[in-house]
Amino acid sequence: MPQDEISFTDFIASSIHDMKNSLMMQVHALESVAAECRQKGDLETVQKLGGVLYEASRMNSSLIQLLGIYKFDKAIYPMDVVEHSMADVIAEAVMQNTSNLNFKGLKITTECDPDLYWYFDRDLVSGMLLNALNNAYNYTKSRIHIVAKQADGMLELRVEDDGQGYPASMLSNNNMGANKGIHFSKGSTGLGFHFVSRAARMHKNGGTCGSLAIENGGQWGGGCFIVRLP
Repeated sequence: MPQDEISFTDFIASSIHDMKNSLMMQVHALESVAAECRQKGDLETVQKLGGVLYEASRMNSSLIQLLGIYKFDKAIYPMDVVEHSMADVIAEAVMQNTSNLNFKGLKITTECDPDLYWYFDRDLVSGMLLNALNNAYNYTKSRIHIVAKQADGMLELRVEDDGQGYPASMLSNNNMGANKGIHFSKGSTGLGFHFVSRAARMHKNGGTCGSLAIENGGQWGGGCFIVRLP
C-alpha cells in the first residue's frame, strides 16, 4: 500500500471519531431540552427523552470502545497509569448515569473505602465501569450494587444486580461472547465484554495482568461483573 493511502481500519477509526463527536453534540442538545421540559413540569416529555438519551449514550459508549480497541490493536493507546481514588471514579460513573437510572427507576448503592487508592488508567477503568453499569441496567430488576475493594493483592471492582443472572452458556469457562460472532436479531456483538477484557489486560504489574470474570450470585443473586487489576 502506498504510504500516502489510508488503510481501511484507519478510515473506519476516523469515521467513528467523527460520529462520536456528532453524537455527543446531539446528546448535549437533548439534555438541554430535557432540562427545559423538567423546569416546565412536562414530565411526560422528560420520560420520553430519557429513553432516547439512554440509547444515545449507549451508542456513544460503543463508539468509544471501538476506538479504544483500534488503539489497542495498533499499540498506540497512551496508557496513563497513576494513583487514583477509587471512590471518586465510582462517584463520577454514578453521576454520569443518574438520568438513565432515574428513567428506569433503579436504585444504585456503592461500597468503597474512601481511602482506597490504586494505580490504573482512569479513562480505561471509567470505561470498564460504565460498561458494567450499562450491562446491569439492561438486565437488573430494580437495583445495582457497586463494590470496590482490595483482595489478594488486587483491586477488585464488582457490579452486581438483582436480575436473572448470566446464562449458563456465558458462565461456562467465562465465555463472554467476544468470539461468538454477531447476533443481529439480538443486537449483540460482544463488544463490551471484549473491550473490558482487553482494557483490564492492559494493566500489568510484574507478571500479573488484569482480568474480567462474570458469575451469578453476589448480594442479590443476579449477575456479577468482576474486574481485577494488579
